[in-house]
Amino acid sequence: MRITVFGATGGIGRQLVGQALAAGSEVTAVVRDPDRLPQELDRGALHGVVRLDDTAAVRAAVAGRDAVFSGLGARGRKADGVAERLTGRIVSAMEAEGVRRLLVVSAVPVGPEPADDPLIDRWARRAIGAVLADLYADLARMEAMLAAGATDWTAVRPPKLTDGPRTGVYRRVVGGTPRSSRSISRADAAHAILAMADDPATVGQGVGIAY
Repeated sequence: MRITVFGATGGIGRQLVGQALAAGSEVTAVVRDPDRLPQELDRGALHGVVRLDDTAAVRAAVAGRDAVFSGLGARGRKADGVAERLTGRIVSAMEAEGVRRLLVVSAVPVGPEPADDPLIDRWARRAIGAVLADLYADLARMEAMLAAGATDWTAVRPPKLTDGPRTGVYRRVVGGTPRSSRSISRADAAHAILAMADDPATVGQGVGIAY
């Protein structure tokens, strides 16, 4: 598979790159700062490394790709529209090149609340949502933009991310949220995202994932 990963220096982005390379995919990494690529990553294995602020290079980076993945988003509590704005840049490049499959990282609070969620999980979700309201509002706008567009998009919604190992064992709900969504490792989140690339059931959907 030929793929491009935006936000390749982030926690999930690094996992996407590493796991995709291990699976034999041709990977192009798009980053804000190439110097932040992890030292353990074999740059020679990458098809290319592109700066996010180079519009022409970004368009070339998505040309002919089977799928585009994005882990781009705010680095703190203040989003300032980063996810919506940068995802819009990706979509514009994809539309210009006729590339359709796009998978982006969102977050569990953007999705629907499970009807059978325990009260403690509802309280925790709402408390976290209040603290990170700006970040989740940005992600919600990003998803709305994708829903109004023409790409074959999927918004993957993990809960709290950890640095645990990849297990391959987790729950996912297409169009919904797993009950008691509390955490998932970045490695398993990336595993889930890569597995959705050729899953037609996830196209045009938000997908909740969690242990």
